[in-house]
Amino acid sequence: MTTAERASADPANDRPSTRWRAVLLAAVAACAACGLVYELALLTLSSSMHGGGIVATSLIVAGYVAALGAGALAVKPLLGRAALTFVAVETLLGVIGGLSAAALYVTFSFIGGSTWVLVVGTALIGGLVGAEVPLLMTLLQRGHTAGAADSGRALANLNAADYFGALVGGLLWPFVLLPHLGMIRGAAATGVINLVAAAVVAVFLLRHILSARQLGVALGVLAAALMSLVTLLIRADDVETTTRQRLYIDPIVAFVRSPYQEIVVTRRADDMRLYLDGGLQFSTRDEFRYTESLVYPALAQGARSALILGGGDGLAARELLRHSQISEITQVELDPAVIDLARTTLQDANRGALDDPRVTVVIDDAMTWLRTVDRTFDAVIVDLPDPDNPVLGRLYSTEFYTLVTRALAPGRLMVVQAGSPYSTPTAFWRTVSTIESAGFAVTPYHVHVPTFGDWGFALARRGSTPPVPTVPDVGARLRFLNQEVLDAATVFSADVARRQLEPSTLEHPRIVDDIRKGYR
Repeated sequence: MTTAERASADPANDRPSTRWRAVLLAAVAACAACGLVYELALLTLSSSMHGGGIVATSLIVAGYVAALGAGALAVKPLLGRAALTFVAVETLLGVIGGLSAAALYVTFSFIGGSTWVLVVGTALIGGLVGAEVPLLMTLLQRGHTAGAADSGRALANLNAADYFGALVGGLLWPFVLLPHLGMIRGAAATGVINLVAAAVVAVFLLRHILSARQLGVALGVLAAALMSLVTLLIRADDVETTTRQRLYIDPIVAFVRSPYQEIVVTRRADDMRLYLDGGLQFSTRDEFRYTESLVYPALAQGARSALILGGGDGLAARELLRHSQISEITQVELDPAVIDLARTTLQDANRGALDDPRVTVVIDDAMTWLRTVDRTFDAVIVDLPDPDNPVLGRLYSTEFYTLVTRALAPGRLMVVQAGSPYSTPTAFWRTVSTIESAGFAVTPYHVHVPTFGDWGFALARRGSTPPVPTVPDVGARLRFLNQEVLDAATVFSADVARRQLEPSTLEHPRIVDDIRKGYR
């Protein structure tokens, strides 16, 4: 009989010591942290690649929880070999979880869809995490004969370590891993931690349970898996750069992943384009059509002060500064990374507007800021991304436009970019109805922007009399907008005629569903 066999046969050696249990519970916490990070990474990837949303989030969370139960049941026949199975499970979990972000990113870039990878990844990771607790409970109770109270205490310790580890993982992902390492490196680093925790358990705790050969094989597999993730950590930039470029026709000249979104700027010759989470925001080839149509109708009543909600690219501020009567502009933008790009990469496009002394930049959520505003402006320009998720949907709600009334001087005008009345007519007319529900009279209008197609806006004023869109004299000739063009812009053909719809509210963000139903 070998030393390992004698140790295994001796119940005294099988019984976990206090130190044994402490190290094992620490491993439980580490593995639980890793498991939650993998789930959060899947949710983050779902949001950035597929738009996220309550349906996708619910499916991932529900699928993950269901997979936890399936994994716990599937591992029951292997509890007789709990030590070896635990090492195998942690190895698979570290590799699959660590590679999940890279696999999703590459699949999305090269194939154009990664939903099936997301589903398979959720099921595999959830199943492996679900197998951990039965295995760990078996290891904790190995060779131990105890009453119900002792078993309850062991289970309580196991659950406490598991939940505490999940808390740590939940804090590490948004505050450390994602902002500092990004999705691919963050998931890979988590996989490394997972494998190291498994190696610690194998070397220090399971050496008396596993034979020398089993321990050697287990460590060899762990080392190979570790090397694969370390390689990914080193080459993550190459993987990300190659796959990201495939998503864009033109060369990428700037890329930033902020806590809020992925920001990409491309350029080919004189055409510079800004993308947020893959969605095109403007092209310098024709953005003047959009920007002039957005800004100037709001200035028709001799505005001297203006508030811009969104529009962090600085283009709206650029046009406002051309108006000789404008003396002050407040720019409210959530993401400081967009402002930084506006002051550097996009400076030629916006002519350095955000560095003009008349412009005050406020980094804040528009809805939060409006709750505390203590002054009014002569014009309010709402230039926010399309509401394709609940976070943006709240900025297209009755409650949001009601808050805008705090910042708009009596009798003055607000303009809202409202999407395409042709491609997304329900969302466009929903926006108009929602603005009206906040006590505004609205005049909708639309123009042709070659990059976007038919694009619409809503000119609004408090009261019951809709404003008449007018192009003010700004002391400079505009490239696109004039009074004749604006007059024609208020006419809608029969196929995009006015619709009376229920407003979108915080409780019922209908406009998010309108956007997600797709383009006509």
